[in-house]
Amino acid sequence: MANVSVYNKEGVQTGSIELNDSVFGVEVNTHLMHLAVVSQLANKRQGTQSAKTRSEVSGGGRKPWRQKGTGHARQGSTRSPQWTGGGVVFAPKPRDYSVKMNKKEKAAAIKSALTSRVNEAKIFVMEDLDFDAPKTKQVVAVLNGLKVEKALMVTVDVNNNLVLSARNIQGVRTVPVNAINVYDILKYDNLVITKDAVAKIQEVYA
Repeated sequence: MANVSVYNKEGVQTGSIELNDSVFGVEVNTHLMHLAVVSQLANKRQGTQSAKTRSEVSGGGRKPWRQKGTGHARQGSTRSPQWTGGGVVFAPKPRDYSVKMNKKEKAAAIKSALTSRVNEAKIFVMEDLDFDAPKTKQVVAVLNGLKVEKALMVTVDVNNNLVLSARNIQGVRTVPVNAINVYDILKYDNLVITKDAVAKIQEVYA
């Protein structure tokens, strides 16, 4: 089992914790992580864009001028794509962009992402991330103590004081443990996570 340090909010090491190899020590599957990121980004797309093709634009029923003898190029309709007010070539239509992944694939992808953070020594386990009041400088102090700038901060439940304290810091995102995803884990360089959140992850994914 991987053994990582536990820190307090001052960035001082207070102990260590063993991570379950079935969650934080699996073989990293880059294909599944890529699929998970593609799926998440694709599923955010609304797919509601629409434009009219030449068959849907009103007008243009009559040939604008005779085929030959005018000196103009031949034209069959004033609603052809080259005309102002004409239809769009290969016009976008509403469609579903979603990419499906089954539960086992999603779980394996998250385990791979978590393992990659352990392998790169970019996971920081905290005793807690509780604050008396929302103050940005408190979160800045925590990050400075850990010597990290860009971080995903994970807690067991929604921590309002932490959310309000961190929301103005560029490169920092806070999420409850039930909202972690491969995209965020990979996007933010470091994973700052509480001991309780680690236990919850291992309970769910082990």
